[in-house]
Amino acid sequence: MGNGDTRVRGIAARAGGWSARHRWAAVGIWVLFVVLAMGLGSAAGRVDVKESDQLKGETHTAAKIVEDAGIEEPASETVLVQSKDGGLKATDGEFKAAVTAVVEAVEGTGKVTDVTSPYDTKTISKDGRSALVQFDMRGDSDTAGERVEPVLKAVERVQKDHGSLRIEEIGGASMMKTFDDAFGDDFQKAELSAVPVALGILLIAFGALVAALLPVALAITAIMATMGLMGVVSHVMPMSDTANSVMLLVGLAVGVDYCLFYLRREREERAAGRDAQTALRVAAATSGRAIIVSGVTVCVAMAGMLFTGLAEFEAMGLASLMVVAVAMVGSVTVLPALLSLLGERVEKGRIPFLRKAMERRAARTGGESRFWTAVLRGVLAKPLISVLVAAGALLAVAAPAVGMKTQNLTLDQEFGNSLPIVQTYNRVNDAFPGGSEPAEVVVKAKDINAPEVKSALADFKERAISSGASRGPVEIKLHDAQNIAYVYVPLVGGSDLDKAGTSLEKLRDEVRPATLGKVAGVQAPITGQVAGSHDFNDQLGGAVIPVFAFVVVFAFLLMLLSFRSLTIAITSIVLNLLSVGAAYGILVAVFQHGWGASLVGAEGVGAIITWLPLFLFVILFGLSMDYHVFVVSRIREARLRGRTTKDAIQHGVVTTAGVVTSAAVIMVAVFAIFGTLSMQSMKQMGVGLAAAVLIDATIIRGVLLPAVMALLGERNWYLPKWLNRLPDLTHDEAPEAVLPPAARESERAGV
Repeated sequence: MGNGDTRVRGIAARAGGWSARHRWAAVGIWVLFVVLAMGLGSAAGRVDVKESDQLKGETHTAAKIVEDAGIEEPASETVLVQSKDGGLKATDGEFKAAVTAVVEAVEGTGKVTDVTSPYDTKTISKDGRSALVQFDMRGDSDTAGERVEPVLKAVERVQKDHGSLRIEEIGGASMMKTFDDAFGDDFQKAELSAVPVALGILLIAFGALVAALLPVALAITAIMATMGLMGVVSHVMPMSDTANSVMLLVGLAVGVDYCLFYLRREREERAAGRDAQTALRVAAATSGRAIIVSGVTVCVAMAGMLFTGLAEFEAMGLASLMVVAVAMVGSVTVLPALLSLLGERVEKGRIPFLRKAMERRAARTGGESRFWTAVLRGVLAKPLISVLVAAGALLAVAAPAVGMKTQNLTLDQEFGNSLPIVQTYNRVNDAFPGGSEPAEVVVKAKDINAPEVKSALADFKERAISSGASRGPVEIKLHDAQNIAYVYVPLVGGSDLDKAGTSLEKLRDEVRPATLGKVAGVQAPITGQVAGSHDFNDQLGGAVIPVFAFVVVFAFLLMLLSFRSLTIAITSIVLNLLSVGAAYGILVAVFQHGWGASLVGAEGVGAIITWLPLFLFVILFGLSMDYHVFVVSRIREARLRGRTTKDAIQHGVVTTAGVVTSAAVIMVAVFAIFGTLSMQSMKQMGVGLAAAVLIDATIIRGVLLPAVMALLGERNWYLPKWLNRLPDLTHDEAPEAVLPPAARESERAGV
């Protein structure tokens, strides 16, 4: 199947060849690009996603009304005053004295405004044993957490004076401060520890410091350049901290992987006796091409997030897409230049005992993995049994995913009972169902004080309770100058999002049309945490099919064009879907049902966080293509050299086993770090990603792929005649096209 043509036609081979010949120019251009990108990003500044852009629907409408009116909603705080043993009631003198002390203490800090007593606002529980003192923090609500400490200390002093009562503060500012203190550095530490973990694994894989540093350096420069580009792009599509973190995670994973693939191939060719220049050209034409195919496929998968219509997802998708593209370009341009410059010095900083062990192993096995050689022998001897066993096992693992339940996690689900404020949250919800997270009706009218509007507001307040959606108290806050009113409605159901969702629907579908809906020119979108969760779920649910379809169809087309085989395109999609399904199954088993949850330091919270399944699908579908493209490219390359399909499969899998294992171990280790964080959503993301990559690099690539290809035989390369007119992206990347005659003869002799 080789054509003996010495012309190198592939874009990766051409880029690698140019870089190797113009080494300093290639390195200089890359450094200039990174510096320029960072400089432009710093000068432009990053525009973050605004609240009004986060969601569509009523949540968006409400945020837009508030934004256009220029109303800065303050951070609201609440102090729960509650009888510890149930003996005292709100009517008792000691209870009243404690409430008065709380009001005076918080007012005395000078940090708060609009302090209200429960005796005025009627925020006393039905049993009369709990009451709420409410107030707002002065200043910008986004930074209120930085100013709330004096208020918290004032409340603590009142608590010390009233031992028979429970006096605790909760609200946006106090929660912000508590979580920043407890978990603020958590995510940052995980991000920072990912780099040394990757470096440590690369040191073991290469046995030399310079070779290990190259992939990490390239990944970090790609991430730095992308951070700058995010600043520029954010003026067209706003970005976010979440998008930044996801970009860092994906950038490190693919940046290190792509370099690993390239570097391993170059070293392998040199070990086979080729001179440095030829080894680089072979690596460029083979691994370089695989990197481009994989990178474009990952970019397409990430682009799927742009179809969700959710600003946060769009930001994550675009940021991930950019870092993959930058890492891909860097791998096929600056890496060959660096390898050409370093030459034998890439082996500098050898770790003696590791190096000797690697050399002994290479001498014994000829560079092939003994473990995977043994596994493959069994797989290829009985491919049908291997397919049935491996696919059956993965389908069994995926089975729990059928009953997957998704929801936005409540505070106690997200953080457990590790923090006192979570217990306060639960106590407030028990005493005042829905009071800690009321629905907010943003009412806009031409004249908010017009008699018919005031009447409709009073009617809405009364019907919200009589309909069973709320038990009250319903609070109305007027902004006369802007002709806007806020109506706060505690929802029946409280922290139970399913029940609270039913109450929300009553407000939207029954109470509002019968009251505010009858007044001409009045807008009354209903927002709040429960409404936001409801709108997010609706929008995400509507995006699932378009995103899945886009990613699958385009990945299929890319594989078809890159390998000129209908069979390989179909099997790659099926195997990837099986890998994602298994990851879903593990997530549901661990986090929804709680099976083995303690092993990962988690709790069975009864649900998977809403955004995770779609996020995982896109990320995993992209990342799994890394290994798939790399392994199949090596198999196809061996087939082009004239090996039989079975022999090509054996050769392709065992020669790539080392690099795929190293790449997978790095990804699993980095993702597993996120599985150690305190937040359940981060644990779910870390465990889901790590489990999927592990399954992908072992069962899928080591057993299922070779077994399926062995069963299909020559049909692996099947392309219907009517598809021959499709563009040819194969570029015949076999090394015969780049090796000198002597090396080519030694290849044919099997050396």
